[in-house]
Amino acid sequence: MRTTLTATDGVRLAVEHHSTDGPTVVLVHGFPDTQRVWEEVVEALAPWARVVTYDVRGAGASGRPDHRDGFRFAQLAEDLRTVLDHVQPDEAVHVVGHDWGAIQAFEAVCLPEIATRIASFTCVSGASFDHAGRALRATLGGSPRLLRNALRQLAKSWYIGAFQLPVLPERAFRNGTGVRILEALEHLEPRPGHPADTLAEDGANGVELYRANLHRVMRPRRSTVHVPTQVVIGTEDPFVSMGLFDELAELAPEAFLQRIHGGHWLPRTHPTAIADAVHDLVRHVQDGTTSPRLERSRLCPGTPVQQPLGGRVAVVTGAANGIGRATALALADVGAHVALADLDGAGLARTAVEVAAVGVGVSTHEVDVADGDAMALLVKDVVAELGVPTVVVNNAGIGMSGPFLGTTTADWDRILGVNLWGVIHGSRLFAAEMVAAGLPGHIVNVSSGLAYTPARDMSAYVATKAAVLRLSEVLRAELGDHGIGVSAICPGVVDTGITDRTAFVGVDDAEADRKRTTASAMYRRRAYTPDRVASAIVDAIRHDRAIVPVSPEAHVGWILSRLSPALTRRLSAVDALGLSRSRSKDPR
Repeated sequence: MRTTLTATDGVRLAVEHHSTDGPTVVLVHGFPDTQRVWEEVVEALAPWARVVTYDVRGAGASGRPDHRDGFRFAQLAEDLRTVLDHVQPDEAVHVVGHDWGAIQAFEAVCLPEIATRIASFTCVSGASFDHAGRALRATLGGSPRLLRNALRQLAKSWYIGAFQLPVLPERAFRNGTGVRILEALEHLEPRPGHPADTLAEDGANGVELYRANLHRVMRPRRSTVHVPTQVVIGTEDPFVSMGLFDELAELAPEAFLQRIHGGHWLPRTHPTAIADAVHDLVRHVQDGTTSPRLERSRLCPGTPVQQPLGGRVAVVTGAANGIGRATALALADVGAHVALADLDGAGLARTAVEVAAVGVGVSTHEVDVADGDAMALLVKDVVAELGVPTVVVNNAGIGMSGPFLGTTTADWDRILGVNLWGVIHGSRLFAAEMVAAGLPGHIVNVSSGLAYTPARDMSAYVATKAAVLRLSEVLRAELGDHGIGVSAICPGVVDTGITDRTAFVGVDDAEADRKRTTASAMYRRRAYTPDRVASAIVDAIRHDRAIVPVSPEAHVGWILSRLSPALTRRLSAVDALGLSRSRSKDPR
């Protein structure tokens, strides 16, 4: 149903009602757009919400004010109130804004007289001019890192300065140059209605938005937000950075921030993800039901929103001990909720107690990573309990040593199942969830320094870890298209207790015990602890590192393997620990 309203200054506003049942959600489009940008989102919201859209002044079927003052924030906020009073005069409604629609809606939720009409606010690819101005001022006088962040945002906002020029921006939109620039920045597939036929004129009109309101960035106020607010931002947004929301948790009664792997026009590229985010916040406000996804996106006062791991869900396999346990604790220390997976139930319980003591969410799952069906159930359980994981550490692994001719088919099946198939299952199943949800993430696969510095009598172990290394490199290239980073961690000689559980094949029991005792003693003397590997894993996630040797010998081996493969091969034939002697008479 279409209707035309008259704004307080006489400008007409074109409004559309798309559905009639459920809580009312009003969608406010950005620049240079019309309400048609929301069509895919409307389709996703319509089954449970009463959805209303309108063309803002100067765009689409709505009128254009005669003077620049008609584009000021105060009038834009009054336009929103006019629409809200029309669609639901007796109850507060839920507002969603994109780009300039979010900017002007931020103005409304900071005005007490209008905020009483709004139950919740979802900001998509936009920010308050006041908050942005205060954030930029705070960073300009800070550390070099903060200064770099400020300069990065100023570079993203180049167009604001360009729009202050007289005449030229209007001409650029009317002759098609502005449209071509937008198409180059955001590769959107056109569809009927978007981009709108009125885009050239809408763009020329909308330039006045920036001219009329730039003073608010230059002289920002401390604007308190009066309603629960969530920000949805694309990780590849060319215009908006997450640092603009550092103050939001202090200024709003509740604040949330969800990252989506995408650019600026998320209503077109990720409509289902936008609808899901709105649904989460509406349910939270309406009946107090907080989804795991919304809870993990909650912003805490005093915590920069650019913290890459706080509030995210992480999965760690092999978490009962060693590197897995240390990694789970390291992730919890930086604010991640952690799902722990292992076959060792008692060890899982001990790790869970330590993780819970940090104050984050934790769940435990007894699972064999070699079992594809069991791993598929793990994914469902983790998503149900904590939400979609965006960090996965495929750490579970077993050791195996012995001559190639003494390694049986059963031995190969066992080590391939855990060391390689476990990584494949974890990477494939969890990456699919991230992609489906449009979430950026990171996968860490624990390989080994022996992946590039092979050792004699360890053919099975070396083969699986080398496969993990190369698989990780391929996945990094492929999954990067979806905003998912992949790192291969190569620890080196680390005292994890793995040698106590290593299978020594092709020898009798007495010889296996001798080898195990010798190897374990050497690892304990080395005294390189799992927490140092865990720190390297967290660093790899934060900085998206590809291949990470950890211990000094792992670094040396990596350098030698690149500079002198022949020397690496000669060193691999040396039996420095004496683990190759006293083999059984029949290695078969």
